[in-house]
Amino acid sequence: MSHGSGVVRWSAYFVCAVVLLIVGASRAYGDGASDYKAKCASCHAADGSGDTPAGKMMKVVDLRSAEVQKMTDAQQIDATTNGKGKMPAYKDKLSADQIKAVVAYIRTLAKK
Repeated sequence: MSHGSGVVRWSAYFVCAVVLLIVGASRAYGDGASDYKAKCASCHAADGSGDTPAGKMMKVVDLRSAEVQKMTDAQQIDATTNGKGKMPAYKDKLSADQIKAVVAYIRTLAKK
């Protein structure tokens, strides 16, 4: 075996390890958009407007609004984790990292 093939093999191992770390990290931290779609959009709508039958019935807040967007991340995390008003708690449905990712995604809704 030549020196070059050993370098190529180790390079391939390194690339595979990096890919596995990235995939594992994204699963550990969750995908805010996917978790939002699965857990929040039925009431808050895909765009965060709350313009859904359930959202209208419960008079949910528009997540794009200044009222919501001015909340700190900690406040939004607490509301999502423990529930607020008619919104249920998600502490048993989403991990802390998934909730953080959902809050980060909610921040992007104001920009759309």
